[in-house]
Amino acid sequence: MRVLVTGSAGQLGHDLVLLLKKQGHEVMGCDRQEMDITDLERTKVVVGTFAPDVVIHCAAHTAVDIAETEIQSAYLVNATGSRNVAISAERIGAKLVYISTDYVFDGLGMKPYHEYDNTDPQSIYGKSKRAGEILVQSLSSQYFIVRTSWVYGKYGNNFVKTILKQGQEKPFLQVVNDQKGSPTYTVDLARFLLELIQTEKYGIYHASNSGFCTWYEFAQAIFEEAEDILGLNITAILEPCSTEKYPRPAPRPRYSVMEHLFINTNGFLDLRHWREGLRDFLRELK
Repeated sequence: MRVLVTGSAGQLGHDLVLLLKKQGHEVMGCDRQEMDITDLERTKVVVGTFAPDVVIHCAAHTAVDIAETEIQSAYLVNATGSRNVAISAERIGAKLVYISTDYVFDGLGMKPYHEYDNTDPQSIYGKSKRAGEILVQSLSSQYFIVRTSWVYGKYGNNFVKTILKQGQEKPFLQVVNDQKGSPTYTVDLARFLLELIQTEKYGIYHASNSGFCTWYEFAQAIFEEAEDILGLNITAILEPCSTEKYPRPAPRPRYSVMEHLFINTNGFLDLRHWREGLRDFLRELK
């Protein structure tokens, strides 16, 4: 299978390219230098020349707080760029995977969101990603929209790496304990995507590691597993705090747990529990 991956230098994109190559697929990884998705004609040329069977669209404007002031940039990449990728994939009859986010919901729920629950994004990032979803649905006849959350991996900066570093450098750490979600290891998400693209089970999917926690509980688990797996002597004391303690330009979802209804109804194996993914990530770091 020929697969083109946008955003290949990112956390998920990097792991996707490695996994696809390992499985024997012909892969073209594109970052901004190889293909500027905001340029429709250039995107058409690159996609058309490689002629992939599948395009996995990971590229995105993910600077959540910056997006609140750089509104045009966020929409240019997340909406217009996604439109350009969708048009280019559709022209050659390729399947399209659009990686989306839990931020398309309002984050005010009390029970896990289903794939077809009403969306109501509260931030510019969430609104621009939802715009990308709508354009993909409008322009592609063979699409998978895959919403994920709290992503971390070996390549790039993320919460796990930051907490590990600060845990060894600072005596005291406050971590938000009133936001709930599902941490997602990029390798586990990449494995699911590899299985998904080999089917015609199109639609919207929620794909995160199973289970949920708060950021504080996630930090606790990181410290516990890192001491065991990495042998680190973490001296920082963790203390839970409220979202209001650390105000940000962009509102964070208080509740972004997503039920994997479409994974289960389509016969896919659900992603494993987030703590198992965390352990494997730390072993990979080691």
